[in-house]
Amino acid sequence: MIIDRAVPPVHLHIGGEELDAGSGGVHEHVFPATGEVQGPVPLAGADDVDAAVRAAHAALPEWRAWTPARRAKVLTKLAELMENDREELARLSVLDNAMTHTLSGLLVDIMIGWTSYYAGWADKIEGKVTSVPGQQRELAYTVAEPYGVVGIIITWNGPLVSVGMKLIPALAAGNTVVLKPSELTPYATERVVALAREAGIPAGVVNFVPGGPDAGDTLVCHPLVQKVSFTGGPATARKILSACAESLKPAVLELGGKSANLVFPDANLDTAMMSAAGVVGTLAGQGCAIASRMLVHEDVYDEMAARVVGLVSSLRCGDPFDPETAISPLVTRAAQERVHAMIKRAQADGAKLLTGGGIPGGDLADGFYVEPTVFGDVDPGSELGQVEVFGPVLSMMRFSTEEEAVEIANGTPYGLASYIQTNDLARVQRLATKLHAGGVYVNGAPPVVSCELPFGGVGISGYGREGGLEGLFEFVRTKAVAIA
Repeated sequence: MIIDRAVPPVHLHIGGEELDAGSGGVHEHVFPATGEVQGPVPLAGADDVDAAVRAAHAALPEWRAWTPARRAKVLTKLAELMENDREELARLSVLDNAMTHTLSGLLVDIMIGWTSYYAGWADKIEGKVTSVPGQQRELAYTVAEPYGVVGIIITWNGPLVSVGMKLIPALAAGNTVVLKPSELTPYATERVVALAREAGIPAGVVNFVPGGPDAGDTLVCHPLVQKVSFTGGPATARKILSACAESLKPAVLELGGKSANLVFPDANLDTAMMSAAGVVGTLAGQGCAIASRMLVHEDVYDEMAARVVGLVSSLRCGDPFDPETAISPLVTRAAQERVHAMIKRAQADGAKLLTGGGIPGGDLADGFYVEPTVFGDVDPGSELGQVEVFGPVLSMMRFSTEEEAVEIANGTPYGLASYIQTNDLARVQRLATKLHAGGVYVNGAPPVVSCELPFGGVGISGYGREGGLEGLFEFVRTKAVAIA
């Protein structure tokens, strides 16, 4: 299969203008599969971010004055353009962070689905009419209003999914946006911004400022930004909240996870086994909601471990454009070194390495690969049992009772997702109320990032919700009007 691997030039998009350079310098983009420099990425500095926010603020009156039906129509057009541009968006996603081409197509489809979903809600944001008895008022009603300028900061592991989860509902609700992607993954997201302009979204409504931490700081602290939506890690989230506290600015935080997958003896072990492939094969484990801890009942632990090792050891690292490749590289050399060091510490701590654990050589030596890795009999209180790896590493643990399984599952400060593998509906109902997580997913369904369902965490996995009506109403605030 011959695929064009050339990267397009990257621009800043501010107030409808494309800028070739930013005041924040230049980042040399490196393709994680080869370690080769692909091209320069202009970085927004403080002045660029200020200009972008002011452009969004200037565009707000026009965009807010559009009828909801008109916004719905233009967002539907955007979804159609995304569909027509699907292959290019998938190609650019691979060039962004070297995810497999198979995964990139899936994520593009997810973004398109979210765009269509929220386009359909744009003209259905309603208030309510009520009376206020005893207050000498005959009528009261509520109005759902957009916040204004929303600052959106997305991370590098799934930028197009974040576009669907954040940018589209913010626009559907009547907000204008300054979007700051990671400098590591600018290509596919910029393409979406260009498509938004082509769909008819006015200049200044969507502004695009790739940049590093300084650009993010300026965006979060800007007095004209009324709300922040962030995807990333807890450490950065704490800094964002500290900055937001100065002006009591609200934020949505979608952060990391250390999700547990509870496997009971009555489960379909074939289905449970396949979840292990998702842990190591979904962008090489660089996903917030993956079930990186597999908790298996002692009656089926040995059988489950043998099945998982057989499957994971068969998965191949390789060229992300090759449809046979299952394991992509990590995003940077530093990430590769961090994950490999964590694997070595886990071995020193007594975790039993069942497969993997190394760094591939040969044709892959220059890329940022780590072999898909499974550890058995992991101590729940160890570093490997507590800390998010963000790499292709699965930790297997034993339990004997439901109570023990829940205790282990809830035994980290994270709380993004939990998974249950069982055919006992009563058990599902018991555990769903006990598991400390923003979502509980049973026997492989439904998808974690389904546009119809709210998605988000508790604990250090963040707060706020993306998806469903909850995700839409994160971008509106309710005003009460009472008439005497």
